[in-house]
Amino acid sequence: MDDALQSVWRWLKVRLLALWDLICWLFDMIFCCACCLDDDDGTDVEKGINGHRKHTSDIHPASLGDNNKRTNTMDAGTAGAGANNQVHKVIMVGSGGVGKSALTLQFMYDEFVEEYEPTKADSYRKRVVLDGEECSVDILDTAGQEDYSAIRDNYYRSGEGFICVFSITDFDSFDATNEFREQILRVKNSDVSVPIVLVGNKSDLTAERSVSEEQARQRAESWGVPYIETSAKTRTNVDKVFYDLMRDVRRRKGGPLGGNGGIADPNNGTGKRRSARRSWKKNCAIL
Repeated sequence: MDDALQSVWRWLKVRLLALWDLICWLFDMIFCCACCLDDDDGTDVEKGINGHRKHTSDIHPASLGDNNKRTNTMDAGTAGAGANNQVHKVIMVGSGGVGKSALTLQFMYDEFVEEYEPTKADSYRKRVVLDGEECSVDILDTAGQEDYSAIRDNYYRSGEGFICVFSITDFDSFDATNEFREQILRVKNSDVSVPIVLVGNKSDLTAERSVSEEQARQRAESWGVPYIETSAKTRTNVDKVFYDLMRDVRRRKGGPLGGNGGIADPNNGTGKRRSARRSWKKNCAIL
């Protein structure tokens, strides 16, 4: 009798676990569709499915100089700019472990995260002053792992500009950039003019370099896009990547051309994330 009960319990447990996985997968698909909808209200929102979080910041990034130095001067003539307050939607793509999240967090909060924790999808919003015009940037930091390749299409459809990241210390991640670009173009109906920046991250690890700058520049030239080397650790060129891409996105929308960078908030604070990381197995919720 006990053996029969144990057998039934084992059978039931397997079915329950399978049902749980199916429910979480369905929630994930629902959220992937929801994330494609416009979210222009600028309020702090957390969407807690499978660890996907949305964060907002009202911080105005500082002006860019040749050395990416930050300045705390506010231009009174542009402080009230941006009645239209455009939202530019940027997607981070690239293999796992290349530093997509580290670049995003440096841009958002001026912080460098040493520990690597795989991302599924985290979204951020920041209000900036770009060339005297106030706007917002939505950044979606996507998963680079192959396990999530099937859901990337849903994320890519909402993107207006893409930062394609590889590590200069990992040639395989450089190779993978071609696949990421092909997926972007497929989703965007082969529109080769979609704004993309090719980024070689971890430029501070020159002794471990396995991708030469010349190789990367040749690839960027063949794509018809700019190439920028960054270091999330030292903050080298982090702002430049995001600002250059935002200008390209704005230009594509028909906005004003070029300029010399953003304007800093005089308080020069840092954005504060509103939520701690949560396990999707413990929390499947749609907010």
